[in-house]
Amino acid sequence: MLPNILMIFLLFVIFYFLLIRPQQKKQKQHQQLVSTLRKGDKIVTNGGVYGTVSDVKDHVIVLKISENVKIELVKSAVATVVEKRED
Repeated sequence: MLPNILMIFLLFVIFYFLLIRPQQKKQKQHQQLVSTLRKGDKIVTNGGVYGTVSDVKDHVIVLKISENVKIELVKSAVATVVEKRED
């Protein structure tokens, strides 16, 4: 009985370090990336749309994708920042 319980515990530890912990780390990095978005940053969304951030609100960003085209996106839709605006 004890070896079975030990094996289940060992499997849980392996799953934690191989699956759960890296996902939590990636999620924390994405959250930090989204929280540091500023006007003028060039980003790519999860849908593959490139654009420039023109406004940042609480949970929404306004993304300028063309000269007269702006769209609103939830911050979680940001995949990566291509170029940070430098002050």
